[in-house]
Amino acid sequence: MPDALYASDPAKSRGRLYPEPESATRSVFQRDRDRIIHSGAFRRLKHKTQVFVAHYGDYYRTRLTHSLEVAQIARSLARTLRLNEDLAEALALAHDLGHPPFGHAGEDALKAAMEGFGGFDHNAQTIYVLTALEARYAEFDGLNLTWETLEGVAKHNGPLVRAGESYELPEMLSAYTARHDLELETFASAEAQVAAISDDIAYNNHDIDDGLRARLFSLQALREVPLVSQVISGVEARYPGLEEKRLIHESIRRLITHWIEDVTEETRLRLQRLAPKSPQDVRQAGVAVVDFSADMRTSVTELRRFLFANMYRHFEVNRSMAKAKRIVQELFALFLDDPASLPAEWSRKSDGPRARQTARIVCNYIAGMTDRFAIQEHRRLFDLSAGL
Repeated sequence: MPDALYASDPAKSRGRLYPEPESATRSVFQRDRDRIIHSGAFRRLKHKTQVFVAHYGDYYRTRLTHSLEVAQIARSLARTLRLNEDLAEALALAHDLGHPPFGHAGEDALKAAMEGFGGFDHNAQTIYVLTALEARYAEFDGLNLTWETLEGVAKHNGPLVRAGESYELPEMLSAYTARHDLELETFASAEAQVAAISDDIAYNNHDIDDGLRARLFSLQALREVPLVSQVISGVEARYPGLEEKRLIHESIRRLITHWIEDVTEETRLRLQRLAPKSPQDVRQAGVAVVDFSADMRTSVTELRRFLFANMYRHFEVNRSMAKAKRIVQELFALFLDDPASLPAEWSRKSDGPRARQTARIVCNYIAGMTDRFAIQEHRRLFDLSAGL
């Protein structure tokens, strides 16, 4: 079945900041996806965690496995909704590239450290990774992705600028859009909205799985969430006596299906009501086109509330996150005071101790670290018994 009129058409892409000859065998969005997969930042996601730090074990999700799960859901939704699957997949694979080590703890530490130096925002950092920090090509910095992919990364969660409202864009995003206008006042494409909601579906469900596996909460406690309890009871009714490991997996896969089906139905209703005839109609709709129904959004909120109380604020997670924050804070302070301690390719770009440009360089260096490398770097610099 051909893509819908409101789907992004690679043949009508607004192009790249730096014009290039296009491929004879791949569309522009396929090339974007491939460039993302082959980037160094994408490989580093293997050792970046979201809730657990590296030493918790190999079985828990990393940002790499999470991104692959998001991409799978995004492709499925895009196909069902007759959108461009390649663009949706590219956006899903790219969405976490700007996250620092140690998940939210690392981000909070960098935000605090960068106060007075232009701030830190993981979404703006993703744009900077894609447009500048990936220095791989002979003719330009960054990956030189299409306008549609960069637009989708920048505003997959909705407009960043609203008419009549004062706003302060993250520094790195503001600097890029001054050169390449991503139209931050509108919604993004339907494909970007699909990638965003696929992210919600993926992390909600894998946080259930990881939280149960780490014994941060029990299956019985999880029944406090009405939708989850309903799904678990349905599995138990169909498979009496099923061992807990299989019960958990069967329940999670059904939850994913519930949410995907809800998004599909709600989005179709919105598309019928809005009747967009082009991708630009989706951008200018004034509301999200891809979303959960109101009832499902309530269920998602209930689950997030449970996970916040029982997982993200669990004392074991808090202890790990406290360690992670100290690592980031101490690395940042040392490099800011002594930029000569940075690797040569980074230190030569600095403009002296405690200077604004130095702070941004230090921020970029730390944000690109994996959990494991940050721990090792901290040990090398602060443990006098460690080898240099």
